[in-house]
Amino acid sequence: MTKQTKLRTYEIQQNTNISFPVGTALAVQKYSAKLDFEGILSRYKKRGINITTLTEALLAYRLSENLSTSKASGWINRPCVLSHFCLKSFEERTLFRLLETLGMNYEQIIFDIRNVLFRLYTFPHTNTNLDWTSFVLWGQQAKLGRYGYSRDHRPDKKQITVGIAELANPINIPIGLTIQPGNTADQSHFKKTFQQVLPHLLDNSLITFDKGGQSKENIDSILAGKMKYLSAKKLNTSDDKRIQKFNKNKAECIDKEKGIYGIKIIYPNRVDYFYFSEKLQMEQIETKLRKAERHLKEAQEIQKSIEGKRCLPKRFRLNNPLVDIKYSYQTKLSHLTEKEARTVVQNACFNGREGFFCLISSENLTLEEALQIYRMKDSVEKIFQSLKNDINIKPLRVWTENSMYGAVLIGFLAQLIISLMRYDFEELKHVSPKLIKISLMNLTVTVEIARKHPKRWIYSNFEAINCLICCQNQAIT
Repeated sequence: MTKQTKLRTYEIQQNTNISFPVGTALAVQKYSAKLDFEGILSRYKKRGINITTLTEALLAYRLSENLSTSKASGWINRPCVLSHFCLKSFEERTLFRLLETLGMNYEQIIFDIRNVLFRLYTFPHTNTNLDWTSFVLWGQQAKLGRYGYSRDHRPDKKQITVGIAELANPINIPIGLTIQPGNTADQSHFKKTFQQVLPHLLDNSLITFDKGGQSKENIDSILAGKMKYLSAKKLNTSDDKRIQKFNKNKAECIDKEKGIYGIKIIYPNRVDYFYFSEKLQMEQIETKLRKAERHLKEAQEIQKSIEGKRCLPKRFRLNNPLVDIKYSYQTKLSHLTEKEARTVVQNACFNGREGFFCLISSENLTLEEALQIYRMKDSVEKIFQSLKNDINIKPLRVWTENSMYGAVLIGFLAQLIISLMRYDFEELKHVSPKLIKISLMNLTVTVEIARKHPKRWIYSNFEAINCLICCQNQAIT
């Protein structure tokens, strides 16, 4: 008689079972009910497929596979997903009509959701961070698309600009969304973003924003709205005089480890917080030295062309067959040594402001308080990072204007749900949106289909995060 001494590999047998990540769906449905999506969205579509459940399904897709809106219909139209959301199968164009409807009414939807938020939660404050970014558009026909300063480092592509208003630390919940053409400057975009959230803010709330949105007109609008402000200030010639007189031995030490020192200058209508950072100075010097080296190499390449009587290298020329240009150029390298040339480009790159920066405010804070509050503004920048890399609303294709509004709104709502999870559960306060999304995706349901037996929905892969979000007050069996 022979005995089995080794375990045999189980053979995989094909079956008709279906699995899908149910954690994101459960989380979306939970917060959809909490924020009353049904009451907010149902007024925009009375007939046909339910607008609320279809929006929930699209949000669940955004927090799951999230490849493109075109592929979303295939993901949602799977029998198990349709069954979970109580939907009937639909055509791909139905999703684009949904985006059209949402986009057409996106500002009112944001307003209604903000009403619900402030009715549900008693926030400790309404201090607000404002910031703006750009999203690349793929295609040339979109009316909103404009060439502008690209935060995505794609100046060759048209873009739109997006503004976010976020309740400041420790709340960190986005409450405002504005969408403008791609060439809209932050100073202009500020007005729309600020006015959108102003009705919901308490008097004397602190509005924090960076120097891109800072202007006298914008500051006046904040003060007229009975608000306070904290912003960065672009250094000018009057600040150069401060720099010349600055003595860190006489300044207040804010952070000894990073070598941050500051002085406070009080004016009748504002306070200037003027800082010097040794760490920032070193970083800026290194950056400018690299820039100087690039300038030197470019000049050396041009000088070689002159000495060799060759054409100017292609990357230094305007390359357009309809433009006829005759180039005449010379460099200073012919009468400079390499050391002297390097000194010239370095002197041109440095302005003496390295390591210095200035904040301005209507509030008389300490130097440490002003710096700490301004630094915490990076939470709104993390929302942009999450929208682009975790929620991943890119790429935006050329659709109608309203469809584009709708696509950005869906991304915003997905981010809002993630932010509310982090606010509702203290354990998730410092967990990244990416990890929350992964944990929700890990919670799966397998629909077991067997002959002569009813379907069985088998939930698996429970983890601490997805249990915290989905299992509390949820009947999962």
